[in-house]
Amino acid sequence: MNPMDTIAQQFTAHNYKLTSQREAIVKVLLDNEKDHLSVEEVYMLVKGSFPQLGLATVYRTLELLCELHIVEKMNFGDGVSRYDLRSEGHDHMHHHLICQSCGKVAEIKDDWLEELEKRLEKEYGFAVTDHRLDFKGNYRICKGSGCKREKDGQPIS
Repeated sequence: MNPMDTIAQQFTAHNYKLTSQREAIVKVLLDNEKDHLSVEEVYMLVKGSFPQLGLATVYRTLELLCELHIVEKMNFGDGVSRYDLRSEGHDHMHHHLICQSCGKVAEIKDDWLEELEKRLEKEYGFAVTDHRLDFKGNYRICKGSGCKREKDGQPIS
């Protein structure tokens, strides 16, 4: 099943309608999955298809997507809320490496915490239902160099 069908089912299961505006917002998130978009970025990308769409609608839709556990709202330390799609077929949110020099965010899809979760269950009777882990630091190339950015905002590799 494709991701849009899965998301449509989640809307239906919770008695929400997947309106054309909501669908356009979800498509923007799917098309830009690795970019961790802010509300304003989603708004600018959807505005081309729906010029009448308001910023408040984008905010409300993203909050609904969080409520339905379709996206995760996160902050990488830059004061901007960003939205990240939850991976289909994974019990937990993926993790991130965040470079404090250049701002690059890389994703880790592997769940390295399964053993810890089992231990928490066994030793504390605590069943983990979700987790998210962000590692902050510096890439080797950035450390000590101040990591100058290229024109397009991407770190120098």
